[in-house]
Amino acid sequence: MDRRNLSDAEWDVIGSLLPPERGRWTRPAGDNRRFLNGMLDVLRTGCPWRDMYERDGKWNSAYVGFRRWAEQGVWDAMLQTLVDLGLTDDCQHMTDSTSVRSHVSTAGGKGGLV
Repeated sequence: MDRRNLSDAEWDVIGSLLPPERGRWTRPAGDNRRFLNGMLDVLRTGCPWRDMYERDGKWNSAYVGFRRWAEQGVWDAMLQTLVDLGLTDDCQHMTDSTSVRSHVSTAGGKGGLV
């Protein structure tokens, strides 16, 4: 099992929190676990949706699913359930360049472009 995919134990907890898979009559439903792995990988790495691995499904389907779940409050409900189960805390952590100082050489140093 590679570390970027959900383990079976993690899926047992999270899978039941997601809305059921549904498809239109012209297309079958996608696999929620596969799409969730793709969504989490995009969020973890910060890559564009179009650069999502093909093994995680079509990027557009994952993006639309991500947006739909956000609008429906699925992500908030999932976090609250994980907090209630004691599997995580309710703190949200974010690190960006305004709170982390970097060395001057990371910005190119003196003299501008060479």
